[in-house]
Amino acid sequence: MTTEPIQQEKVYQRPKVIYRNGASGAVYGLGLFGAWVYFIGHATTFWLGVLGFLKGIVWPALLVFEALKYLHM
Repeated sequence: MTTEPIQQEKVYQRPKVIYRNGASGAVYGLGLFGAWVYFIGHATTFWLGVLGFLKGIVWPALLVFEALKYLHM
């Protein structure tokens, strides 16, 4: 008889990840397209259209900035 310990293989399981932001992503996407339509629709030159595209991407940050400025925070 041998007295060597039996080695057991460790089984690693990946943790189950649940993403729960489906509705907010859809709202942001609709807002993004709406901002692009607004900003690009009001552009009079090509470069104002490019600026409108970039503004459309960061419109939530602009909205929060203006809201905090309005509330004097």
